[in-house]
Amino acid sequence: MPKRGKKYLEALKKIDRQKEYAPEEAIKLVKDVSYANFDATVEAHFRLGVDPRHADQQVRGVVVLPHGTGKERKVLVFAQGEAAELARQAGADYVADSDEWIKKIQQGWLDFDIAIATPDMMPKVGRLGRILGPRGLMPNPKSGTVVKPEDLPRVIKEIKSGRVEYRVDRTGNLHVPIGKVSFSDQQLYENLAVLVDAVRKARPASLKGTYIKRLTLAPTMGPGVKVDVNKALAMEAP
Repeated sequence: MPKRGKKYLEALKKIDRQKEYAPEEAIKLVKDVSYANFDATVEAHFRLGVDPRHADQQVRGVVVLPHGTGKERKVLVFAQGEAAELARQAGADYVADSDEWIKKIQQGWLDFDIAIATPDMMPKVGRLGRILGPRGLMPNPKSGTVVKPEDLPRVIKEIKSGRVEYRVDRTGNLHVPIGKVSFSDQQLYENLAVLVDAVRKARPASLKGTYIKRLTLAPTMGPGVKVDVNKALAMEAP
């Protein structure tokens, strides 16, 4: 086990490591054990009973958190013509409407958090697969980032207001931000409730046995707090 600092060990004393807390208690605790000198992010970590090596046990999707994540997200849209104008009007930070943008990204420019594209642009965007793919920035229909021109205003608004993508990693875990330590308990509770509901509904049909094995809340700097999964599943989303 890695050696922990003094602040971490002090924070750890506030938690019963054997206990699984009710969501309300866990949220209060996770705020209390955060020792960062900045407004830390609170993440939900799910341990799932899936085997991600099997295509039919992939868990991924998008969810719009009612109170957002507390982080401003820069949106790049690959679109042309009327679609490009729609994207600008909807508040996209950047609109890649020419080959110059493709070259710019190939040369290393990546000053954005999420990229979306209209279907007609995907042949050009495909040339950026080796750059955007490993960084999780490649537009993809499954993650709702390849959209029809008429859907651009809605999708941009959702991303700006708190839409997050989740995807199971190679070890069967999900890591999803649910807000900041500065959020009220109620805001974090409602964000968590919406996320748990979305993950529950994303259960693969082929899965046998327990789906959500463990749920932990953790701040950017500080120990994790275990959440009672059954109580989490009983949370009422707003």
